Amino acid sequence: MKGKVYKSTGSWYTVKSEEGGWYQARIKGKFKIDQITSTNPIAVGDQVTLETEEDAAHSWVITQIEPRRNYVTRQSPHNKFQHHIIASNIDQSLLFATLKDPRTSQGFIDRFLVACEAYHIPAVIVFNKADLYRKKEMEKLEEIRAIYQDIGYRVLVMSLQTQQGVEEVGACLKDKITLLSGHSGVGKSTFINTVFPEILLKTREVSDWSGKGMHTTTFAEMFDLPGGGSIIDTPGLREFALVDMERTELSHYFPEMRELISKCRFNNCLHVEEPGCAVKEAVELGKVAADRYVSYLNILGSLDTRKW
Repeated sequence: MKGKVYKSTGSWYTVKSEEGGWYQARIKGKFKIDQITSTNPIAVGDQVTLETEEDAAHSWVITQIEPRRNYVTRQSPHNKFQHHIIASNIDQSLLFATLKDPRTSQGFIDRFLVACEAYHIPAVIVFNKADLYRKKEMEKLEEIRAIYQDIGYRVLVMSLQTQQGVEEVGACLKDKITLLSGHSGVGKSTFINTVFPEILLKTREVSDWSGKGMHTTTFAEMFDLPGGGSIIDTPGLREFALVDMERTELSHYFPEMRELISKCRFNNCLHVEEPGCAVKEAVELGKVAADRYVSYLNILGSLDTRKW
């Protein structure tokens, strides 16, 4: 029987069959050991084959995973030399970010976008909680929005309190499988509860003492939307470390740098100290945003010491 994984708790998987039935399944032990190398052998969004166990007619096991057309992965929070697949077979990703309560760093945004570029997943950035922004935050928002729109990303601004942008964000989910991600406390669960009240998710206040969000979603989970399409809600991410990426690859995942790479003097240019570097020249001329270049250097440095 064929189906799609809607929830993974590490040991048990909730699978929806092609006929619409729901099943709880485990992974076949030998399959887990022999064929899977990531910390989570099966991810939400995976297309799988189910079979009944020989000695238990009502117990199901996953015996096969269909090839993934894409996935988003990050460094495992428990082992920096392993990767953790967040979700697979995605049409687009929606990164929820906030400039206040809690603040999302531009470095975090850029790491997430690099991961999406690496696996050919279109990304949309949603700046939430716009009702909290004062003059300083609004100026920063316009600056950041211009940077990302200029390099081809769609940037939306939303406030659940005032309903600003809510309809626009909801509309972009129709008939697509969308990964929702971001720090804890940025409003993912509240957005889902507001726009799709059929899906009840727990929400909690942002932690006052730290300014960081409290985790509300423990495991990634997919939900079908009443108007067509599905969303995958993910646990709030405090960090987003990249895996399995060569240093010479990184600039290919910055769209504004990718179109300049062929103009560099050296084929393996890292755009740091090499002479004749078209990327560094573009930064000096203001054609590549300085903040994006700083993000590039920071990510490059984080890849430097890893041996995968």
